[in-house]
Amino acid sequence: MPDLIHSLLNQDIGHLRIIAEVWGLELDSTDSDSARDELSASLLDFNLLADHLASLPPKADSAIAALIASNGRIAWATFARQFGDIREMGAGKRDREHPHRNPISTSEILFYRGILARAFFDTDKGSQEFAYIPDDLLLLLSRMERKEERGKNLANFAGLAVNNSAPLGRPASPAEKGKEILADDSILDDATTLLAALRMGRSNWQFDQQLVALLISANLISNNTIQAEPVKTFLESSRTDALKMLHDSWLASDTFNELKLMPSIICEGEWKNLPRETRNAILGFINSVLANKWWSVTDFIRAIKQSHPDFQRPAGDYDSWIIKRASDGVYLRGFDSWNEVDGALIRFFINTLHWLGRLDLNFVEGATGPTSFRLSSFQNEKEERGKIGVASNGKISIPRDAMRVVRYQIARFCEWDESKGDGYKYRVTAQSLKHAKEQGLKAEQLLSLLVKHTDNKVPPPLVKALKRWDANGTQARMETQTILRVSQPEVLEEARKSKAGKFFGEILSPTAVVVKSGAIQKVMEAMIELGLFADIEE
Repeated sequence: MPDLIHSLLNQDIGHLRIIAEVWGLELDSTDSDSARDELSASLLDFNLLADHLASLPPKADSAIAALIASNGRIAWATFARQFGDIREMGAGKRDREHPHRNPISTSEILFYRGILARAFFDTDKGSQEFAYIPDDLLLLLSRMERKEERGKNLANFAGLAVNNSAPLGRPASPAEKGKEILADDSILDDATTLLAALRMGRSNWQFDQQLVALLISANLISNNTIQAEPVKTFLESSRTDALKMLHDSWLASDTFNELKLMPSIICEGEWKNLPRETRNAILGFINSVLANKWWSVTDFIRAIKQSHPDFQRPAGDYDSWIIKRASDGVYLRGFDSWNEVDGALIRFFINTLHWLGRLDLNFVEGATGPTSFRLSSFQNEKEERGKIGVASNGKISIPRDAMRVVRYQIARFCEWDESKGDGYKYRVTAQSLKHAKEQGLKAEQLLSLLVKHTDNKVPPPLVKALKRWDANGTQARMETQTILRVSQPEVLEEARKSKAGKFFGEILSPTAVVVKSGAIQKVMEAMIELGLFADIEE
């Protein structure tokens, strides 16, 4: 950071005289350069500095302590929220109004003493504005023996420094503990289902967009198309390795954007956030909590808001991101919306880590979200050995602990029934086999899968039906049709020769004929012209 002289370079002689006045100094110099040298020499006098610090109000002492704890600089937006802003005014207005005599904030107190400066510095997030103490002044302040109150302030405000080693928040109270939901690896089963649905081209499937984003980050999906080799590796991996694959891909992803996946908000415009940097910051906060302890969600978020509010905001910018509340379209701007955006993101993140098998959650009755969380010790060492059940009517049941790759393959031949808690239900039908055939699959492939993974316990009627399908396709057809029935054969003959005739299909008997789809009204009108009223039976 710049030293004191360079920090005062842009200040005119009027500003330098204000600093001298506040310090009780007389400036002999009449030009800015000489005055700057003279003033710097005085401000860096150890004894004079110590006497001046002793006269500062407690809040100013706290601000200095916070800056020292942060190696001399804090993002301006963060510092100003804690210690107030500095009024913008030109030299004329400043000399008329004398703001140093009636400062409106701690920041102004320190600014007009030359202890506090503002400047933009390069960071890994780009150029950001900081509040800082000039380097040579900081060195003196750091060497001084602080009075007892200053030591307390240092402890109180050191949280403004980026230090993730200290736990944020507190352990959960008894009122924040209820039903425990332990971490698991069910995300692997959901991913298998989604991949199978995509492979089958099920456009009407209700895709979980968060899961889609995760599978994209893991290179299992691209442009709504599954990637064959990565998917094969994922499905054939052990559950432990597959879960690690998803977690590691998420951790390194720049495309999985938690903020824009939150259902409670809508992000608009071309602005960009930094999801991976944000993810690393929140992980640092979470990793600070005590192991094997249930931790209060509310107090954890409150502590982050107090000590690290700008964890995802370059330069503490709360105005350029265009975000609105999903429920009513109200735009959420400014630091006042922190709880609904940044705080809500931390809650969303806690749920995401549970989803990935990293956190246990605790819900009290009536709560809409987890009230406490705990670092999970979940380790999945079970093997996928669940047995597949097949009935003679074509129904297939696959337990959750069956091999994922086998369920993925079988699902492509079947209609899907609603899954139960203990597994998944499928049905083999003529329509499902037809759809599979359109994808280049054969019924004999399904039969081979079933034989192999049921220890050759496929019911003979289903074996026969699958073999017949491969040989002959559909041999029986069920249809829903509209039938016109008349009382006498000559009535049907008369109707066939009338305008109604062009709406008839297959003749079923001397007194019954199929009516083409959508032609009921036309036929009824033509029958009236023949002197007959036709009745419709539901």
